[in-house]
Amino acid sequence: MDIHIIGAGSVGMLVASFLAEFNDNVRLIVRRESQANQLLQHGLVRKNLDGTLLKSNVQVAMDLKGLPKHSFVIIAVKYGELNDVYPILRTIHEDIPLLFLQNGLAHLEEAIQLPQKTIAFGSCQFGAERENDYTIVHRGQGVLKIAIERGVKTPFHLFLQSTNKQFQVTFEKSAENMLFEKALLNCFINPLTAILRVKNGMLIENPHTHTMLKNLYNELMSAFPEKKDQFPFEEVEKLCRKTANNTSSMLGDILQNRQTEIETIVGAVIKKAAKRGENLPILNTLYHLILAIESGVKM
Repeated sequence: MDIHIIGAGSVGMLVASFLAEFNDNVRLIVRRESQANQLLQHGLVRKNLDGTLLKSNVQVAMDLKGLPKHSFVIIAVKYGELNDVYPILRTIHEDIPLLFLQNGLAHLEEAIQLPQKTIAFGSCQFGAERENDYTIVHRGQGVLKIAIERGVKTPFHLFLQSTNKQFQVTFEKSAENMLFEKALLNCFINPLTAILRVKNGMLIENPHTHTMLKNLYNELMSAFPEKKDQFPFEEVEKLCRKTANNTSSMLGDILQNRQTEIETIVGAVIKKAAKRGENLPILNTLYHLILAIESGVKM
């Protein structure tokens, strides 16, 4: 099966690298000709957790023209770019399965309006950082969770074939629940690290940031008490420790002067709490601080 990955950012490049180990027909769809040239010249290089390098010769293109029916499309762009991708996806054959790899919740209802018969969503629990246009650094071991919202599981066997110690795949029953749980985890780490401009580990290393993290955790668990057993505070601390040297995606966006995913992650969780009649003053404050940074207010 031909695999086409739209988006050559950190997630797209890392997934492409792992899939290319077991499939010769992996193609990255990129936006910039300069990145396409770099990938064609150097190949896709992955820096593993143990410091070793692996090079994959992936195919590169700048559009989805001529997509064969036996294809599989993975959408790895950020949420803010999906509105440019949806029209393209509506032009491809309805039998081609789609897998969306975005943070947050907002894309769930949007994507299922597409005509494709099989649509799934993924939640990336691993760490990835793009070093340059052709090199991806694997920053933290974790699983890729997949939930099939519509259609059959058969096309997703390609992920099971690619599973190894570094790249593990599990299947979840509910896409909404899976994405919400990932959004909760992102709410603990992303806004705080983005505002403070620190790596994940600093949230537990500094007593003041640790207190802020604990207060935020208590607020969210008060609004969503059914998640407390699943997400004890010790697990949040463990996640910060495990990804201590990682730069959160939201901080990365701010450092690169890009629009963050604040709306689809934090904004979506705030709305979900509001439907329960729950107020989240700490998270609301962080939400507006990020929006202030995005709008050019100097902090």
